[in-house]
Amino acid sequence: MNYPLKNKKLLLLISWLSLISILNAEESPFTIQSEGMKLDVEKIIDGLGVPWGITFISENKLLVTERSGSVLLIDLDTSKKVILKNTPKVLHDGQGGMLDVTVSPDYRKNGWIYFTYVKDDEGEGITVLARAKLKQNSFIQWQDLLLTKSRTKESYHFGSRIAFDDKGHVYFGIGDRGIRPNAQNLTNHAGSILRLNLDGSIPNDNPYVKNKSVLPEIWSYGHRNPQGLSYDINNKRLWENEHGPRGGDEINLINPAVNYGWPEISYGKEYWGPFAVGEGTHRDDIEQPVKVYIPSIAPGSLMIYSGDAFPKWKGNLFSGALKLRHINRIVLNTKGEAIKEERLLRSIDERIRALVQSPQGWIYFSTDSGKIYRISPENKK
Repeated sequence: MNYPLKNKKLLLLISWLSLISILNAEESPFTIQSEGMKLDVEKIIDGLGVPWGITFISENKLLVTERSGSVLLIDLDTSKKVILKNTPKVLHDGQGGMLDVTVSPDYRKNGWIYFTYVKDDEGEGITVLARAKLKQNSFIQWQDLLLTKSRTKESYHFGSRIAFDDKGHVYFGIGDRGIRPNAQNLTNHAGSILRLNLDGSIPNDNPYVKNKSVLPEIWSYGHRNPQGLSYDINNKRLWENEHGPRGGDEINLINPAVNYGWPEISYGKEYWGPFAVGEGTHRDDIEQPVKVYIPSIAPGSLMIYSGDAFPKWKGNLFSGALKLRHINRIVLNTKGEAIKEERLLRSIDERIRALVQSPQGWIYFSTDSGKIYRISPENKK
């Protein structure tokens, strides 16, 4: 149908106004439902770089790492952002840079804040576990606890999230660093989950501590690129998720001295064709994942919910999805089996990077577009 020019301009104006309305609606607080609960979703911070890690140091203050190398202190009451001083020089290349941040389980007593970041080692990148304390707007007592044996010239698969158990141990993951055989080679740290004491020393009960042919920090191996790590204190379980190749992202229940398969087996396909990676999907001496994603969601983080604000989510796993742009909720049974999945917040169309539970039991998450959102109960006080 042909419209007069005046009507065409009016239709164009209406279209633009509709688009602006949709965009504004996405940026404004809105409500979602899950398990019969009504939840408010609100953008609270924007204008960041890639906010890779987020952690609470008090009820209203967040530490945020930007992959480019900065660490920010954000006051949630005022939205004020302060770039903190005395951070190390990072190798910001490809997937590398300043990575995870989380506070010690005894943070209020000892003040330790833990980081993973990528360090330049003669032009090659290595993943480092570090810790420091915050004094005013500057870090003090910075300690590199472990400069891992993971250096390659590749600019991807650095990992790396941090988790703590309730027995004084810290865990963190490293990807295969772009060299597939690394994940089965226990003379380097790549493709592994590592376990240390909180001061960086090696626990006496690590599975390989008496085996001189294996690095003693290794807890598990056969991982492609761990992007999420979370410890369930109630059930004494360590959970991990990782990127598969083309398909085959995994959620794994991590146990010591266990081989999780990469690259011997995988549910993903080669990037260059419709062919299985390695021997297929199963082998008797290799642990199977709890859940597999085909196609890939590209996990960005992993959190187990333990708060009271969302009682029907208690004990659920939450993963940020980078490629399929949503928060992935997994319901587990008492055996640790995945029995249900829900895909939340697809409407905001954001690469969701990090997730953290607030002291109130609310959920905060970051996006690669430089935003931080909050999920809270509807009509919260």
